[in-house]
Amino acid sequence: MAFTAADVKNLREMTGCGMMDCKKALVAADGNMDKAVEWLREKGLAASQKKASRIAAEGMAYAAVIDGVGVVVEVNAETDFVAKNEKFVDFVKGVANTVAECKPADLDALMACKYAGSELTVQEQQQEMVLVIGENIRVRRFAFFTEGVCVPYIHAGGKIGVLVNLEVSDGIDATEIGKDVAMQIAALNPRFWDKSQVTQDVLDHEKHIMLAQMANDPKMASKPDKVKENIVMGKLNKFYAENCLLQQEFVKDNSMTVEKYIASAAKALGGSVKFVDAIRFAKGEGIEKKQENFAEEIAKQLGK
Repeated sequence: MAFTAADVKNLREMTGCGMMDCKKALVAADGNMDKAVEWLREKGLAASQKKASRIAAEGMAYAAVIDGVGVVVEVNAETDFVAKNEKFVDFVKGVANTVAECKPADLDALMACKYAGSELTVQEQQQEMVLVIGENIRVRRFAFFTEGVCVPYIHAGGKIGVLVNLEVSDGIDATEIGKDVAMQIAALNPRFWDKSQVTQDVLDHEKHIMLAQMANDPKMASKPDKVKENIVMGKLNKFYAENCLLQQEFVKDNSMTVEKYIASAAKALGGSVKFVDAIRFAKGEGIEKKQENFAEEIAKQLGK
């Protein structure tokens, strides 16, 4: 039995499955819609797509160096205890391995890659995981570095994943330096890496706020503009120290900045280290979590 593009569209609307999966189902079912739905259910695709509507804001952020490639990924699930599930953790690590192998350009490209050690794509493996775990599972984002020295750090079992990229000379082992910097990033989440990255519009905004604060302070309002400008410059240095990684106080030793710590630690090892870049993923950041009202939910189930 032949089928049309309209049939594919209708099947997609009925099941919530992807266009290609619906087309495969209709081919397998020889155009029979009911059999195509059954085929999708047997493959677990319809079930996984149904779960895909549920909010996944938990899960795991993971960072690692794999065959010289630094990788950080975030994979989400619906509940926090899934992050402790061995199969889920293995899936996350497999996604990281796939990123290292394929070096995909974006998330769509990653989902189309062969999942490491499997004939399935990452998309298909993700759908398998939905059936195994029983929750909506979603690969959310990834990043990687192929150059320089990478140091990964995972905080609180995957609550935060940080990957630091360094330029290292003289063959020194900068692992400890990288980990210290990664821990600083995990703890303080700086807005910028260096004060040179702070844009003029950000500076103008901060200056505007500082001048407004002084205008509203009776003790400061009457001071000459030049004095106010000097005070603003001093406060901007404080802004850098709070918001820029390299200018922040080093958490382990507040007698020095992170920048000075890196230089001092590298010198002690007989070489030099330059901070290049870093990625920080906190699981679920920016995802609006559904607020459950359990009393309301029970009342609904009881028909009250």
